[in-house]
Parts: sequence; structure tokens; C-alpha cells
Amino acid sequence: MKNLGSVLALYPTPLVVVGTFSDGKPTWTLVGHLGIMDHIMVSLAKPHYINAGIIENKVLSVNIVDEALLERADYVGCVSGRQTDKSEVFPYVVGEKGAPVITDAPLSMECVVEDNYETKGFDNFILTIANTYADQKVLNENGKIDYGKLKPVLFEMPTYQYLKTGEFLGACKSLGKK
Repeated sequence: MKNLGSVLALYPTPLVVVGTFSDGKPTWTLVGHLGIMDHIMVSLAKPHYINAGIIENKVLSVNIVDEALLERADYVGCVSGRQTDKSEVFPYVVGEKGAPVITDAPLSMECVVEDNYETKGFDNFILTIANTYADQKVLNENGKIDYGKLKPVLFEMPTYQYLKTGEFLGACKSLGKK
């Protein structure tokens, strides 16, 4: 086994577009650095234009990217909100907590900022999920999210590649019982 040194190797992760209001208009950015704990966390480099809007409004949306959304999602990750008005890239509605929510996204979570854990060069927003909005087509017969139908795009780092989700391998806590 080869030692690769200090490599952040917890990839791939679901690709998301984060949205909030800045200067009275929605703005969006592509995010591949996010995590789950008892809350969710979105990590953004401090120079991002969207950070000030998140800090001011204390709400944001986390919109799951599927293949249909990928080209526009990639675009909002390529241009800065300081130089480019991204407000019309996605159709949106304003969620119950006041965050812009992408109507084309198969699944969106409207989140409230609980804290900002600042590290060197990054704002790490700790979020509580207030509302989850799902397109009916990604729900199973019991009204639960079916990730086989959702098919979120994954982001792999450090090669900056987008990946398709794979096939069903087995039910959790059943494979080890064979």
C-alpha cells in the first residue's frame, strides 16, 4: 500500500447548487464540498460572492444536481456572481424560509444557517434543514426519496470529474449476513 500523504479522499460527493439572495436577486453557485453530521455543512471559499448573501440572510437552498441540471449547474460554478448576474439561470420559487429554491431540481433542501465555522480561507456553513422539496417522479410508492430514480450527479475531487450514480448493490445490513 502506497502512502499518498494528506489527501482528502472522501469523494465522490453529491453535486449541489446553493442559492441565496444577494443584492435583492437570487444567486447560485456550484458546490462539491459538503458533508453530513447531525446537520449538513456547505463549505465555500471566502472570496465567493454568494457568501455575503448567506451570512446576511441566514438561509439558503441546497439543490441536488441531476443530469438535466448539470450544464447550468456547471455554468454557475464557472462564473463569479460579482461579474455575472446568475439570477435567471434557474427558474425558482421562494421557499417558506425565504431562500430561492430551483424548481427544475429534482430535490431541494431549504436550510437555515446555524453557524459559520471559519477555517483558513473557508466559510463552513452549518445548516439545519427546514424544508425538503421533491419532484414526485423521484419518490417511491411510500412517498420516500428513491435515489435510483433521483440519480444525483456525483463530484469527484481532485480530478474535477462528474460521475453518474451506479447500480443497486444490495440492501444495507444484509450483505454481511450471508
